[in-house]
Amino acid sequence: MEFCQLPQISIEKEKAMPPFAGVATGGLGHALKRQEPAIVTLNVGGQVFQTTSQTLAAAGVSSILSSPPPFIDRDPDLFADLLALLRTGRLPSSAADISDLLAEAEFYGLDPHLLRSSVSSSSYFSPLSLRRSLLLPLPGRDPVSVLSATPSGELLAAHGSKITSFDFSLRHRKTLLTSLPAVDSLLSLPDCSLAVAGASDFPGLQVLDLASGSLRKTLHWYPHVSSPGATVQAVGIASDRQLLFTSYESGRRNASAILAFDLGAGSEFRSVYEIGRREIYGAELDSAIPATKLKWVPSFNLLMAGGSHSGPSGVVGNIRLWDARTGSDPVWDLQEKDDCFADVTVSDELSAIFKVGVNSGDVFMADLRKLKVGEPWTVLGGGMWSAEIGWEKKGGRGCTIESQGKQVFCTRGGDVEMWSEVAMTVAPDHEQKVMRRNLMGRAKDMGGARILQLVFGGKRMAVARNGERSVEVWESSDRC
Repeated sequence: MEFCQLPQISIEKEKAMPPFAGVATGGLGHALKRQEPAIVTLNVGGQVFQTTSQTLAAAGVSSILSSPPPFIDRDPDLFADLLALLRTGRLPSSAADISDLLAEAEFYGLDPHLLRSSVSSSSYFSPLSLRRSLLLPLPGRDPVSVLSATPSGELLAAHGSKITSFDFSLRHRKTLLTSLPAVDSLLSLPDCSLAVAGASDFPGLQVLDLASGSLRKTLHWYPHVSSPGATVQAVGIASDRQLLFTSYESGRRNASAILAFDLGAGSEFRSVYEIGRREIYGAELDSAIPATKLKWVPSFNLLMAGGSHSGPSGVVGNIRLWDARTGSDPVWDLQEKDDCFADVTVSDELSAIFKVGVNSGDVFMADLRKLKVGEPWTVLGGGMWSAEIGWEKKGGRGCTIESQGKQVFCTRGGDVEMWSEVAMTVAPDHEQKVMRRNLMGRAKDMGGARILQLVFGGKRMAVARNGERSVEVWESSDRC
């Protein structure tokens, strides 16, 4: 029997042969074919789109895009925005209105958190283009008292004993009734499903489940074992450290403290710190002023607490910076007597504290890096705009001040002014940063009832006005 002799291939020639395209050789010499994502063609409203199965998988297994039909009778322009979101995790700058995209995302079965996180990460907050855009009516007859907003744009509004929530597209989500006579302190917690609410004349801070409308827990502080529960004066949060700060004042108004509660998973709001406990002894009425403003400063790892009250000698108060790990003595303590603050805030990006003088109406700035050196305050300016006389000097009673990014917003009556940091050339090789003021909005946006509070979330600024049964929304446009 004859056998065919196979051709011999030398080892040298085999090594010299080029690798086959699309094939990778394994350690044992086996050829493994590279897995390329499958190309998927979709027809949406008559417009053909091509993408990959890997991109569509980002929509989630419950989405119809996980196994799309050959034809989808929907708006192709809205689908293009959602497809860009699946590809990059961000909405394009030319995307359609967020409410339209939310309705479209619901049809396709996309996870709402995907769209919400994209709004938070890609939102372009342009303070100079903020304009009054709409009013959000609140149910019932009670005017708005306090607001809270999340970075992605969810909004909470307290009115009377009720709290109304809006999602990040500002659609009304729910109105729940609390057991508080009136809500004076309000804060949405990081997961957006819980909020805390307190009243200045009712004991305890209530933890509310926004989805079910139920009371989850009440956080109390008792100055002494036999004392009744203390009332809530302010709330704040350190999201990076998962701490909730609450300022309490005793029912007899002779003691105050700030408590830090743990927001970590499974902690059930366990109290971890008591900061700055103060009590009145004898005639020292100013020794236990409760903090009515709490702001966390991440870069310095400090908590700013400010409080004031009217006494026989006028308005007096204090601004303190606390290290939350110790809490026994403040890192910095400023007693305000000559021109106490009508309101105070802190900007982490500008590394400064800002206040509005209650007597002068001026805006003051104190550099956090130079608090130990002499007089901390630098006067930036003040007054109120009038079309007839220009800037008119007035006191600061009723003014509020808030910071967002590198801007500081100050309200004067029904108007809003913004202070921004600007680099000025003072020499050929030297620049100096100064704060400059701008009036906000268009002429028709100005005026109205006195502004109680400003909050910021996403591209928006929400405004609460005295006596109004609605929330005013200002929005910055990418196209401005």
